[in-house]
Parts: sequence; C-alpha cells; structure tokens
Amino acid sequence: MNVAARTRSAATAAVLVTLFLGGTAWAWSAVTEPFPKAEETPVCIDRPVAAGDRVRPPDVVVSVLNASTRNGLAGQTLNQLGGFGFARGESGNATVASAKTLTAQIWTTTPDNPDVRLVASHLGKRVRIVEQASDLPGVTVVVGEKFDGVTRGRKQVRATVATSVCGPTPNP
Repeated sequence: MNVAARTRSAATAAVLVTLFLGGTAWAWSAVTEPFPKAEETPVCIDRPVAAGDRVRPPDVVVSVLNASTRNGLAGQTLNQLGGFGFARGESGNATVASAKTLTAQIWTTTPDNPDVRLVASHLGKRVRIVEQASDLPGVTVVVGEKFDGVTRGRKQVRATVATSVCGPTPNP
C-alpha cells in the first residue's frame, strides 16, 4: 500500500473513531439525564358562579380532616361525601382544641358561598362554619369525636350572589 492510501485510511479511521466517541458521549448523556418532572395538576380550580346558578355536589371538591381519636374517620367521611357525588379532595389529621365535643366544622373564608352551604347540609344540624383559612383544596371539613356521619343533604344550592367555587379539575 502506498503512503497516500495509508494516510487516507488513517484519516478515515480517525474520523470514524471521533464520530463513534462523540455519539457514545451524546447517548450516555441522554440516557443518564433525569426524567422531566411531571406537572402537578391541581385537585380543583376556581370556577365562576353567577347569581342564580345552581351548585351541585359534582361541582364541589371536599377535603376532610380528622380531629378525633377515631382512626380513618376523615377517609370514611370523604368516601361518604363522595357517595353523594362530591369530588374528593384530600384527607388527613388536624389538632383542634374542641375535638372532644366537636361534631363537624367547615373551615372557610367564604361562609356564605353555595359550595359551603351545600356541604354543610350533608353534615347534620350541629355543623359549625368557622371563618378560618385552609391550605387544602375545596371546602375543608373537620370532623371530631361526636361526629355521627354524613347525612342526606340538599341536592343543589342556588348562588345568591356572583362568586366562585373550587370545582374538580377536568381530566386531560
């Protein structure tokens, strides 16, 4: 083989090795790159409600906190409310000073909202509406030691003024 052919072969081999190493480095970085984080979809989104509109259980997200010593009370209550058509939010535990005498409370900053009135109708006559903010989605219900369970409440409530209701996020 002459010198020109050897030089050409060496140059071709060098280019191929460079391409192979570059491709390997790119592939390795692509394989080891972390997966993109999934966007968290909110449990509920605020929807406008005009005065006179009807709000029904499927329009309302409910979250429940257990302030009693009864295990699973928040989850049971959330399932019962879901059985009446309410959209399920979150459940968990809460510490409330009056838990031993507490039946049920609704924590809200909008006590006259139709979603609050609708949920309250399903919690019995001794439910208290407390003006208190909550970080949970939708209407926040707090159940205590004396809570007897969810009752058959109203099927709909009419909005008396224009407002908004935290309703379930539509599925994509």
